[in-house]
Amino acid sequence: MRCNACGKQIYFDKGIMKEDVFEAAKEWGYFSEKDTEIHRFNLCEKCYDNIVSGFIIPVDKSIKKEI
Repeated sequence: MRCNACGKQIYFDKGIMKEDVFEAAKEWGYFSEKDTEIHRFNLCEKCYDNIVSGFIIPVDKSIKKEI
């Protein structure tokens, strides 16, 4: 697996992902030029941080209380 933004190889050890990624999936609908298309991409944490730091409206964050 690679980051779609920078191409960084995501590190796996014995089939277990050793760093987290942002995974996005969007199934485009009727009112879109991309109707019926499904887009997927992965971002490493650095690229995610770079992208969201440019948002006018910040990401809605919450803390998971139970693991």
